[in-house]
Amino acid sequence: DQITLEIQASTVYRQLAIEMDVLSLPGIAAWFRAQSAEELVHAEKFIAHMTNRGAHPAIGAIGAPGLNVVTVDGAFQASLDHEKKVSESIRDLYRLAHNEGDIDSVPMLTWFIEEQVEEEATVGEILDRVKMINNDGNGLLRLDSELAAR
Repeated sequence: DQITLEIQASTVYRQLAIEMDVLSLPGIAAWFRAQSAEELVHAEKFIAHMTNRGAHPAIGAIGAPGLNVVTVDGAFQASLDHEKKVSESIRDLYRLAHNEGDIDSVPMLTWFIEEQVEEEATVGEILDRVKMINNDGNGLLRLDSELAAR
């Protein structure tokens, strides 16, 4: 399920990139595309962990993101909401690993917990900045330029 959620996160970020391309914000779109690629790396980490332990992971159904985003702040809010969903899922896996005595999964899950804290903080900071800009064109163009440099 976590592999599917990570791939779904990649799809969400890719759709957000499309939405930013539509708004003529190529730098923000590039940032979302980079996030999309990172989520696939996360899925690969889970796949490798499972196959290395003799499991046979399978990707579940992944629906369309179903996002209706028309503003930059809406895009980053959708991003933050999805990151929080992924974070909680990883915490659930961590709790399950402890309850089941699966000590081999704990280091990997600890890495993911730290990664999610960083992801939420980064997206939250960008969202705060977008709210400060308040759809000001100059501010959005500056942020677009800054995020393009990622």
